[in-house]
Amino acid sequence: MAARRRTSGEVPSPTAGWGLDLDDAPARDGEFEDVVRRMLELVGEDPDREGLLRTPQRVANALTWLTRGYETDVKDVVGHAIFEETHENMVLVRDIELYSLCEHHMLPFFGRAHVAYIPDGKIVGLSKLPRIVDVFARRLQVQERLTEQIAQAIDDVLQPRGVGVVIEANHLCMMMRGVEKQNSRTITSALRGAFRTDAKTREEFLHLAHNSQIR
Repeated sequence: MAARRRTSGEVPSPTAGWGLDLDDAPARDGEFEDVVRRMLELVGEDPDREGLLRTPQRVANALTWLTRGYETDVKDVVGHAIFEETHENMVLVRDIELYSLCEHHMLPFFGRAHVAYIPDGKIVGLSKLPRIVDVFARRLQVQERLTEQIAQAIDDVLQPRGVGVVIEANHLCMMMRGVEKQNSRTITSALRGAFRTDAKTREEFLHLAHNSQIR
């Protein structure tokens, strides 16, 4: 089966073959495999031993999957799921699982995003908010920028009265190397419109996002 190139703007499917360990991957992965093989040699391993024979292909496929956000556009993800609606109160989707790669060490960080907006005549399909999170999480990232990008994307797409995003994440670059603080957690926020200018709106959002009694 020949490797398949994605066209610009095409949204990768979670069931695409290149998301699996040993299935065909995009053509660029041949170069990835050569790089991974060389990395194995540089750390003192034998890339030809049995346990590592397919490792370059597995790593190449994994990196392609974990960075698929570069080839995904928010407009394509949202599609036609924007609807006229008179609802004027806060819409919050909390505890959105996210996984990303630290751009400094290429180690994972993972956690939860809480995303809210106040409509101004338009709402978006609820499933689109986690998908927007994934567009930006599936890249090499820093948490601060990731938080801002999610908020800005929702602001651009919906032009709501306000947007609030909070991300809580654990970073393996802090947990398994360097300072080795396994219980540390990083919290970032990005606020737009009413979430920034109105204290009551901001307090309501933060209360709903962090109140563990609300399930």
